[in-house]
Amino acid sequence: MGREKDRFEKVYSQGTMNVMEIWVDKETGVNYVFHASGYAGGFTPLLDREGKPVITTIYNR
Repeated sequence: MGREKDRFEKVYSQGTMNVMEIWVDKETGVNYVFHASGYAGGFTPLLDREGKPVITTIYNR
């Protein structure tokens, strides 16, 4: 990645066969969870305990 035009940035990763990652949308600051196992995977907003999206402050716009 590393290109300025990329909208999403991976900020956390664990696992190789069962992958869990956190991605940040650099335009909105919303955090997403990506989970993959085998040939299946999913991408969904990361929520706090109140059910609201976790948002990261974006400094470089």
